[in-house]
Amino acid sequence: MGGSRGGLAGQLGGLLRAQPRASLGLPMLLLGTYFFYCLTGSCEPLPPAARQLRPPPRDPAGDRPEEPAAAAGGRSGPGSRRFPQAIIVGVKKGGTRALLEFLRAHPAVRALGAEPHFFDRGYEKGLPWYRNLMPRTLEGQITMEKTPSYFVTKEAPKRIYNMSRETKLIVVVRNPVTRAISDYTQTLSKNPTIPSFQALAFKNVSTGLIDTTWSAVRIGIYAKHLDNWLQYFPLSKFLFVSGERLVSDPAGEMGRVQDFLGLKRVVTDKHFYFNETKGFPCLKKPEGSSRPRCLGKSKGRPHPKIHGQVIQRLQEFYRPFNMKFYQMTGQDFGWD
Repeated sequence: MGGSRGGLAGQLGGLLRAQPRASLGLPMLLLGTYFFYCLTGSCEPLPPAARQLRPPPRDPAGDRPEEPAAAAGGRSGPGSRRFPQAIIVGVKKGGTRALLEFLRAHPAVRALGAEPHFFDRGYEKGLPWYRNLMPRTLEGQITMEKTPSYFVTKEAPKRIYNMSRETKLIVVVRNPVTRAISDYTQTLSKNPTIPSFQALAFKNVSTGLIDTTWSAVRIGIYAKHLDNWLQYFPLSKFLFVSGERLVSDPAGEMGRVQDFLGLKRVVTDKHFYFNETKGFPCLKKPEGSSRPRCLGKSKGRPHPKIHGQVIQRLQEFYRPFNMKFYQMTGQDFGWD
């Protein structure tokens, strides 16, 4: 009997050594049998592998085993979370998503995909919370995020300045008339019952008085918003990207952006092709991906037909603001 018990212990130890990752079913059956025989007399000591054969502890939620601390630390990945060194702060419907996607093709850029809206909506959560949102970066990489509503948020410049006065700020701007129409088109796609563009754009259609309280109009008064930012940051901290040139010459605009960020010009004309269907440039097949990266379905929507007189009146309204913006930035965007 002792021989049988000794043989059973040996079999159990051999099985555990030979199949350390095997299912626990058979070893547990052998272990139970071994202890049954032990009730009848002395037993050989269990092999070390069998003595360690215990189910792993459960986590507090009880849905999966806890991992060792070292494994949990490894899961977080290399690098560290840092405050963004550069932020795309504006403007809505100007081309910020396109710019972010193009930048993410650069190996030295790590950017948050979603818009965190920290400096306009979530500031009370605190800077540690914000930093924890950021992707981990290695030495030589820069951290970025984009939230286009920052540009028109009065408190955003001071809040970003308090985080770091060295933050680089990118503003993607577009003809304010076509930007307003694009903004309206997006809202219309979500709520088809809203009034017409003309009804929202004018306080009084007969007099042609523009309603500057409507956000689609107000966002395009770029000079006014930039005035607020210049109270905290010098012009040298800004790069103004043309939304139109980002479509017609993405490689050229990306060259300027990479220079501004102090990056090697890695994203070049070889990275782009023009998608005729969407009317936007797309990134060619990225490394490790099976297909090209184009903007989503929400980009390139057909605009509703707007009466020519409405467009002309808006152009007249924006002209003096555009001229001031050109003077402030030292760039003529050619909207007039």
